[in-house]
Amino acid sequence: MNLTTRDLLKLVDDIAPFGLAEEWDNSGLQVGNIDWPAGRVLVALDVTTEVMAEAVAWGADLVLTHHPLMIRTPRSIDFGAMPGAVIALAAADQISIVSAHTNLDKALGGLNDCFAQKLGLTQVSRFQPSIPGNDEITPAPGLGRIGELDQPMPLFELADTIKSNLGISGLRVVGDRGLMVKKVAVCTGSGGSLVKEFLGAGADVFITGDMKYHEAREIEQAGLALIDVGHFASEHIVVELLVQRLVSSAETAGFEIDVRGFDGELDPFIMV
Repeated sequence: MNLTTRDLLKLVDDIAPFGLAEEWDNSGLQVGNIDWPAGRVLVALDVTTEVMAEAVAWGADLVLTHHPLMIRTPRSIDFGAMPGAVIALAAADQISIVSAHTNLDKALGGLNDCFAQKLGLTQVSRFQPSIPGNDEITPAPGLGRIGELDQPMPLFELADTIKSNLGISGLRVVGDRGLMVKKVAVCTGSGGSLVKEFLGAGADVFITGDMKYHEAREIEQAGLALIDVGHFASEHIVVELLVQRLVSSAETAGFEIDVRGFDGELDPFIMV
């Protein structure tokens, strides 16, 4: 069967229900027409002019990203600047743009589960404060995950392992170099909003991105640890995840689809 943008939205909703998205978020259709074809899909982390240029060159019908093109409604649309430049390209070539943001962060089998798996965590459950007397692991949609390493290891050894697993050259670490860590909390993207939950979760280290100075101090003063891998490194894995999940879902539903990931994205922050 030929796939439309409407069908694609349903496939994404099956992977990561849009109802899970945070109230402030703008997941779903960003630009386009739900009746346009969507048989050829380019997947990326961000909506950029480079991504759209690749979509046009490849003949993509739809661009699927993690980060939305717009979080808040702009007061005007300037076709010479973002996001207007992307909107103009999308309209001219009839390319729909769909984003799966915090709904994919929360969903079972979504971005946080993928991140926990990349880090080698086991006994993974939703990241939430510990409930006395309730040790049952209950997977459920929600922000962040908490799990355990197979064996305890020193903080800086874990940091080296993470660099290898994510293919990054550097990260930021807070905490005693020799601190032995076993229980790990993770949150892809910006995890600052979950610091209070981390402090009450019984985990030894929080692995996330975009942490601020005072949040880092709070963790340090609690005698715990933080590993900030950066926003991009914690979420760029979404491209491979979405390609795999979308192909599988489309095949199950009987749709013909051609999906590829955009491989030209780089972290905007350069380590020097």
